[in-house]
Order: sequence, then structure tokens, then C-alpha cells
Amino acid sequence: MLSILLAIPIIGSIFILLLPSEERKLIEKSALLFSGLAFFYSVALLWAMDLHEGIMQLEEIYPWIPSINVRYHIGVDGMSMPLVILTTLLTFVSILYSTIDINKRIKEYYFLFLLLEFGMLGVFVSLDFFLFYLFWEISLVPMYFIIGVWGGPRKEYAAIKFFLYTLFGSLAMLLAILLLYFNSSPHTFDILQLSQQKPLQGKALISGLAFLGFFLAFAIKLPSFPFHTWLPDAHVEAPTAGSVILAGILLKMGGYGFYRILLPLLPDACARYAPFVGLLALLSIIYGALVAMAQSDFKRLVAYSSVNHMGYVLLAFTAASLTADNWTKSATLALTGGVLEMIAHGLITGSLFLLVGMIYLRTHNRDLNKYGGLGPIVPRYGGFLSYFCFASLGLPGLAGFAAEFTVFLGSFPSAKEFVILAIIGVLITAAFFLWTIRRVLHGPPNPAYEGLEDIGTIDILSLAPLALGTFLIGIYPLPLIEFIQMAIKTTLGMM
Repeated sequence: MLSILLAIPIIGSIFILLLPSEERKLIEKSALLFSGLAFFYSVALLWAMDLHEGIMQLEEIYPWIPSINVRYHIGVDGMSMPLVILTTLLTFVSILYSTIDINKRIKEYYFLFLLLEFGMLGVFVSLDFFLFYLFWEISLVPMYFIIGVWGGPRKEYAAIKFFLYTLFGSLAMLLAILLLYFNSSPHTFDILQLSQQKPLQGKALISGLAFLGFFLAFAIKLPSFPFHTWLPDAHVEAPTAGSVILAGILLKMGGYGFYRILLPLLPDACARYAPFVGLLALLSIIYGALVAMAQSDFKRLVAYSSVNHMGYVLLAFTAASLTADNWTKSATLALTGGVLEMIAHGLITGSLFLLVGMIYLRTHNRDLNKYGGLGPIVPRYGGFLSYFCFASLGLPGLAGFAAEFTVFLGSFPSAKEFVILAIIGVLITAAFFLWTIRRVLHGPPNPAYEGLEDIGTIDILSLAPLALGTFLIGIYPLPLIEFIQMAIKTTLGMM
């Protein structure tokens, strides 16, 4: 069943390549059809799962390269399945919005977008390192071209910077995978088998090197301070849909790697380096918020807010790592909050990037100091912007609050000092988002924007499912929390 899900976007991308380049409407409808089919199929897969079980489900295992014990092994659980659905939803929304935003090389654009979806889905369902690494690299190439071809004035610089940073992390991860493979008995790339074996346990030097390799790959992708410098450039230059996917999904691949791979495979190394990781988490939270506050470019502000929010994902990892020698219930709660934060951030920040793109499409300007007074002029836009800014700053009743509260609640018993200091980041985040609302929607209106057109049907259809998801998770997160927590406990060997 999961192979069918992976097949949908790759078949769609090949189908689009076979269409004539001048058939714009047909290409757009085909991209919408295949991305929509992938979304509805991923949701339907929930009915084939036992949502009260934390074990891997819908598993498929086939021999692939028997000589080195590589297998086609895929599966999902409560940690990966929500991210799979988030991937298909944001891809569909991004393609829908692109129909009014992208006007050149249409066929190549939608081909790359569906190929990107294939790579991202593969990362979240892979249970063999060979397969995981393959999908990790596949997802890198389409985003490089999406930024480099359809991006802004400095698109080549941003695309190359994104590619080099991520490639460096990928090579470090490859070395870590080889260390695990050659120290396992029998040699295997299977992530679940390696989690049971823990072949580097008790080998301080080698486990430290493996930890460093994985950490670099995941921290760059997340991105964590000081490995975040590629992110603002990539976001600012990427087309709107590219920014949505970059923030909504690609960053989550780093967080997913921390939780799925580092903690169960290298618990002793995680415990040793937890204080160092916690320091980077704090710097990401506070520094990301402070730098976001200093921005006048709307898109760069939202980009730096991602550094801030992904710091909470790393904070949860730190709190769990500090109890790695004896996993606690609070550790699983912290990690559950971290996964919830990834989902909430994908919905909320993906929407904020859409809103930045919508206002830029109408004003050809992203300078916050040149807006002002837009609330009465574009009321629908103002309503959505206020909603998602409040969600991002952690207003109770919306997804951002549910996620951050769960992270803090689970992290406090083992990482009190880190949590107390992280609260500073929450306050700064609230300040800069409220100031953003003030600068865009309130105050004296700019005469240049008096007749500005409000957002239309496609814009609202793009934002509506993300707004609904943000509301539902905020009001009633319990089913999702239980689904995630069962998987966390199984992953850590607590079941």
C-alpha cells in the first residue's frame, strides 16, 4: 500500500513529461490530479492502520541487493504517518497556488515538484538506510532546480548554497551509516534491526563520530544554529511554493532524523552530547527570534521564525537525550511535542509563506515598512494573516500552542534550565509577530495600495485546509498526541 503512495507522484511526474509544453492547463490539471490523489490516498491509509498501536505498520520487505544485505523495507507508524500526510497536503496546496504564480517552463516545474514529493515521502517511509539515503538525495535535486530556475534575483547563489550545505551534511551522514553497517553483526542497513542491535553502544570514540555525522546532516536540514545560514537566502529567493515546501517539509526531515535515527541507535552518544545540543537549541530559539524581529523583509522574517520554532524540536531531543540511560514518560512526552511542533509548524509557517507570496504578487514589494493600513483594504487577507500570526506566536486554542506546551511540559523534568531560558524566545516571538500585524494591517494606509485587490478563490482554497488543520489540532490534539506517543515509546524500546 505504501509503494502505491510512492508510485503516485513518480507516475505523475513522468506523465507530465510526456505532455506538450504548450498545454499549460492540461499540465496544471494533471499535477493537481496526481498530488490530490496522493493526499487523499495518504489519508485513506489511516483506515488501514491501528491507531492505538505504536509498532511499524503497512510494512513491505523485499530483497534488493542481497550481497550487501540491502532490502526494500518501508513502513509507517505514529511518528512518520502524520508527516506523510503533511507532505501530501502541502504538496497539493503548493501546486494549487502555483497555478496562479508560475508562468514559465510550466512542464519542468510540475515535473520537479512531483519528483520532490516522491523523495520527501520516501524519506519518511524508509526503514533501510540505503533506501533512506537514496530518497534523502533525491529530494535535494528538485529543490535545487526549483530555487535556481524559478527563484528571485539571487537565485543561483541561494540554490548553490542550499545544495552545498545539504550535500556536506549528506556526506557526513553517509560515513555515519557506514560506521553502523560495518560494526553490526550481521552487517545490515535495516534501521529497525540496528535499533535493536545498537552496534556502537559502549564504543565511545566510534559512536561519537557516528553521532557527529548524523548530527551534522540533521542539524543543517533542521536548521539549527549555527548551520542555519543557508535558510534565509534559500527562502527569500525561492518561489512561494518552494518556500512552503522548504519550511513545511524539508526542515522536518532533519527533526525526523533526530528522533527516528539518533535517539534509538546512539542513545549513549545522545546523552553525552545533550548539553551541547541543548545550548544550540537555546541559541536557535532566542537568536532566531531576535534576528526575525530585526527584519524588514517579510519573507526573511518568516524564514528566521523557522529557526526559532525548529529550536523547540531540538529542545525536546535534548530533554529526551538527558534521560537516554533510562527513558522516562516525560521524555516521550517531550518528543511527542517535538513531532507535534513539526506538524504545527508545517501548517502555520507554510501558510505564512503563502501569505507573503500573495501580498508580493499584488504589491511587488516585501518591505514591511512600506505596507501599513492594509486591514480595511484587503480584509480577507488581513484575517488570514492575523490568524496564522497568532497561531505561530502560540495563541491557546491553535496548533502552535498545543505543540509548544507539550514540548515544555515533557522537557521540564529533565531540562529545567533549558526550558526556563527558552521561554524568552516565546516572548520575543510574540513580540515580532504582533509587530508584524501592526506594520502590515494597521496604521495610516500607504496611498500606493489604496485600490489593492484582496485575495481570491485560489488563494482562499490554498489557505483553508491549513487553517482548518491548525484549528483542529489546537482544539483537540489528544488523538494525534496518543498516536505519536505510542510510536515514540516503541521506537525507544519502552513497549
